Amino acid sequence: MQDTFAITILFIFICTLFGAFIKGRSKDRCLNDFSDFPVTLKREDGKIVWGRCRIENSGLELVYDKPHLDADDGHIEKSYILYKAEFGAIRAIARYVDALSSEELKIRDKVLTRTIEPSLYSVFLRKIRNIFGTIRDSIMEVASLLLGRMKTAHPGAKILQGQDKYISQIQQQSISAVGTSYEPILERYIGKKMVLDVKEGDQRKECTGILKDYTIEFIEILDTDFACEEGQLSRKADLVVPRNIGIVRHSG
Repeated sequence: MQDTFAITILFIFICTLFGAFIKGRSKDRCLNDFSDFPVTLKREDGKIVWGRCRIENSGLELVYDKPHLDADDGHIEKSYILYKAEFGAIRAIARYVDALSSEELKIRDKVLTRTIEPSLYSVFLRKIRNIFGTIRDSIMEVASLLLGRMKTAHPGAKILQGQDKYISQIQQQSISAVGTSYEPILERYIGKKMVLDVKEGDQRKECTGILKDYTIEFIEILDTDFACEEGQLSRKADLVVPRNIGIVRHSG
């Protein structure tokens, strides 16, 4: 019985370590699509930042075209850094089409075409990724469930007594390490026109565009009309918004 307990603990440890490794190494797919492109970022507090986007697994950096003087503190700034733990402050990241160079526009248009008319190879790769993502999520959920039951039901549970805080951290890490990788409802609309319902303060606005991709945190649409700043006219843009404020409500 103790051997079974030890094996279970080892299984949970390996799963948690594996999940943490993936989480620490991976870049959000939606954000990564905007890497090396000029974008406009809108924060929850209304702050607007412009720059060339660089995505890392620990966060993102917007590099300014040229250094500028901060009006409040008087220091020179060359870029703006937002760490992964601060992604909750993001309200929208827009890649405006009219701000792209001719080469950037060609790259963007190729991606748009491939999204609307994917090759059989691209469809196959996405299906394989979804299968492995679903298996991975299931393993992490099982690990979390086993750990919860072992706290009270297993004869070796006394080893875990007094470690509730640590165990809770492991369970949370197991669940959040990869998130839900597959959404059947969203998956059927990849490359299709849809309507994104975006929360703007106490109101909601609708953005119609092509669904490019989604992750546990973000959703990405292409070829929509959007204005980051209040009172501005909408411009053609590709858009990434957090899923807690952006909801696919209608098919286009």
